[in-house]
Amino acid sequence: MYKKKIPFDIECGVKITMEVIGGKWKSCILMELEKGAKRPSELHRHFPDASPRVIDQQLKELEFHGMIKKTIFPELPPHSEYSITNTGKSLLPIIEQIEKWGDDFRPRMKELLELK
Repeated sequence: MYKKKIPFDIECGVKITMEVIGGKWKSCILMELEKGAKRPSELHRHFPDASPRVIDQQLKELEFHGMIKKTIFPELPPHSEYSITNTGKSLLPIIEQIEKWGDDFRPRMKELLELK
């Protein structure tokens, strides 16, 4: 995993939260896994705007932080799937609030984009 040059500030709750869910696709991945376990290829298809490399990296980070778990099935051909953990589920109300705020802010964002 990527090693940051600036030390992580463990004393700030906002920074901790952003470390865990910060990333363009992490919240979307968690919301999708709430519906059920998914194979990596299913997630790649579900988020066509994201490169597979980015999705894979964000899956690794979510797994590292304990928000999701990866299950590898020992069969031929081997496959894996990701599922959300209870800790990951505890983030869903926060993500839903962020989504609601974004929905409420959408008209203003449209105005701002038109001014560009």
